[in-house]
Amino acid sequence: MRKTLAIAMALACLTFLTSARLPDQAPVPQQKPGETAETPPATSVPKPEPKPATPDAQPATPETAAPDNVPKDDTKGDTPPEKQGPKLPSQQSLEEQHLTIAAESDAEHSECIKELQSLGVVFKDLPRIDDGNGCGIDKPIKVSEVLPGIKLKPDGVFRCPVALALAHWLKESVIPAAAVAAKDQGAIVSVNQASSYICRLRNSAETGKISEHARGNAVDVASFSFEKGDDIAVQPRREDSTLVGAFQRTVSAAGCLYFMTVLDPESDAAHETHFHLDVLQRKGGYRYCH
Repeated sequence: MRKTLAIAMALACLTFLTSARLPDQAPVPQQKPGETAETPPATSVPKPEPKPATPDAQPATPETAAPDNVPKDDTKGDTPPEKQGPKLPSQQSLEEQHLTIAAESDAEHSECIKELQSLGVVFKDLPRIDDGNGCGIDKPIKVSEVLPGIKLKPDGVFRCPVALALAHWLKESVIPAAAVAAKDQGAIVSVNQASSYICRLRNSAETGKISEHARGNAVDVASFSFEKGDDIAVQPRREDSTLVGAFQRTVSAAGCLYFMTVLDPESDAAHETHFHLDVLQRKGGYRYCH
C-alpha cells in the first residue's frame, strides 16, 4: 500500500514540472539606496551650418580698436614731436645738452705747469677758451715741443694734464721702445698729432656725448718722425710681426699707464689712423684701453 502511494506522488510531481514554464519577462532588480540610475546614451544632434561672416562681424584690428579720442598717428607709433618725451643724451645735439666748461683748480694747474717746466716741455699759456655749448678750456696751454728737441706738429692746444701725460709717455715708453724697434733711424724728432682741441661730439657725430677734444682733455697721435728714415705711422698692425708692429703695440699698451683712455687702430674704424689719448677721470680711477 505504501509503495503504491509513493509511486502516485512521484507521478504527480513529474506532471507538475512538465507543465511549468518560465515567465515572459524577467524581474527588474530594485535600485539600491544612494545609487543613481544609469543615464541613457546621448543621441547626436546635427549642428547648424555656420553663417557666412559679414564685414561687421570681423574682429577689430589694433587700429580700429583704438579709442576715438586717440589720434591716428599715435596708434601707429608716429607720435608728433610736441608729444614725445625728453630725448636721451645719445639723441641730443650739442646745443640741446646745455653743457658748461669745467672750472680748473688754480693750485692744481700751477703744480702741473711746474712739472712741465721740469721736463723741458715748450708751451705757452692761452686765454680762457669758450666756444659755447660746453666747448672750451678754463686754463688752456699751447704745446710746441713735447720734450726738448721733440716737436709737436702742429702745435697742440689742450689742458696741462694732457701735456704732462704726453711728455711722460714719450720719455718713459715711446723713446725706449723706438730705440729698440727703429735704432737705425736715430732719435724721434717730432710727434705728429691729428687733433687736439676742437668743438665737436664724439667721432664728429650729430648727436651723442661731447668729445673730450672739446674739453681740452685729448690728443690724437698719428705718427712719429725720426732723424732719418721713414715715419712710423699709426695704422692697423695686429698681425704685423715686424719690429715696427711690436713697437706700435708696445706704446699703445703703455699709453694706459699715463692716460685714462687709449683707443688705437684695433678699437674701431674711427681710430684706424691714430691713437686717441685722453685724461677723462672716471670713478675709481677706471681706465679704458683698447
